[in-house]
Amino acid sequence: MTERPRGTHDALADPRNERILIYVNGELLPREGAKISVFDGGYLVGDGVWEAVRLHRGVLVFLDEHLDRLWMGLRAIGLDPGMTREELTATIWETLRANEMRDDVHVRFMFTRGIKKTPSQDPRLTVGGPSLVVIAEHKRADPATRDAGVSLFTSTVRRGSPDYLDPRLNCHSKLHEVIALNQALAAGADEALMLDIHGFVATCNATNFFMVKNGEAWTSTGRYCMNGITRGKVIETGRAAGIEVLEKNFSLTEVYDADEAFVTGTFGALTPVREIDGRAIGDGRGMGPVTRRLEGLYNEAIDRAVDAATAGSHNRSNLG
Repeated sequence: MTERPRGTHDALADPRNERILIYVNGELLPREGAKISVFDGGYLVGDGVWEAVRLHRGVLVFLDEHLDRLWMGLRAIGLDPGMTREELTATIWETLRANEMRDDVHVRFMFTRGIKKTPSQDPRLTVGGPSLVVIAEHKRADPATRDAGVSLFTSTVRRGSPDYLDPRLNCHSKLHEVIALNQALAAGADEALMLDIHGFVATCNATNFFMVKNGEAWTSTGRYCMNGITRGKVIETGRAAGIEVLEKNFSLTEVYDADEAFVTGTFGALTPVREIDGRAIGDGRGMGPVTRRLEGLYNEAIDRAVDAATAGSHNRSNLG
């Protein structure tokens, strides 16, 4: 029997998610009633940016870094969110309190340019202010995915040049990544590996990619991949612990010869890669020793962030 495809966003089922309240432009609405207009710029032309954070032990982990990236994206697309970082943070906590959420929660918050008076990409046709949606779900990563690892397939879709759509921009326009993922799924893999415009390994369709060779961890230069918060923490904590973590150009030829490989993301943290393009990575059995050590260092960084926030009031709220 063929094993079902797994993805880095596989989550354990939680019936509480059927009853969640979702924040939509100032209202908290039940899941089935949470709707956005068909004239919204995010729906019409993908005009918006978003972020996602984890609620862990009552703390929004690495929130400042996520807000930095969000505000960078807002400035890049010329979108005034109509609120401060502090006001957005308060809105996120309002949503979490309404859902009585404290731990193992994934929060996604999205700004779009707002409602258009007619279908168009022209921002001058926007009526009123931007739209804000906050979706908080009870969400724990499926440990079976972490234990088994994921398989990747190298897509023909490249991560583009920053002069037409900067790959570091966390925008609503993800069609090229969807096409890449569809190629991978059609090939029987779990997710897509994507090259940059020069043919070097860049990233995956929804996560950042690392390989391990002779005890060193390699990841791309960062020019053609999402400016991942988890990616950055793995680089930072690995180097602080004395592990060589290199940001460099490398090819598929080198990847096929890797001892280990893994991907990083806010939801799944570190997920091992067992196979790429039908070739086993290392022993093909999942997480290797360097990946395991980096995972431990990353988890320690989360614990430090939670302890620091708990000691004060940073990135946390009284959830009752």
